[in-house]
Amino acid sequence: MIRLRIALLFSLGFAVMTAAGWMGFPGMLYRSEQQPLDFNHRVHKDKASQKCSDCHALGPDGSFAGVPPIANCAACHAAPMGTTANEKALIAAWVQPARELHWLSYAAQPVNVRFSHSLHATLAKLSCEECHGAHGDSAKLAVHQEDRISGYNRSYEKEGALTMSDCEDCHRRHSVTAGCLGCHK
Repeated sequence: MIRLRIALLFSLGFAVMTAAGWMGFPGMLYRSEQQPLDFNHRVHKDKASQKCSDCHALGPDGSFAGVPPIANCAACHAAPMGTTANEKALIAAWVQPARELHWLSYAAQPVNVRFSHSLHATLAKLSCEECHGAHGDSAKLAVHQEDRISGYNRSYEKEGALTMSDCEDCHRRHSVTAGCLGCHK
């Protein structure tokens, strides 16, 4: 009887500690931070008829230019075009003083990965949506949740980055054989 009671108390304690760890560990592991501005991709796609490449262009050497400079925003937003608080903040805090926005990356590549947007977008003629999904339809940016150990973003898969399995599946679908060193340094 005493052994059964000890076993039940141990099992209950173990279950409680496991649940507490399961629910508490992510809160300790990830640091959450908002982007400097809540960017609305949908408005720019639907109302301004912009394509991904209008802002996220390839550089002259074929490398990905990444996040656009504030000069791109200023081309249209030197004065307010709408009435949103975000646009007013953009103009007051970044466009008028010509300060760059420091966006937090959802899709930082691991240091051992070699990836070329030019190779995939230009040579393979893949659309942005084929890899990044419907990110261009988002009206609100997700909270950036950085893993304190790896430095990678927790929600990167939701925000348009890919896992190695995604890349391998796409290579199989398109009959591309790159081998390990084709993608890894």
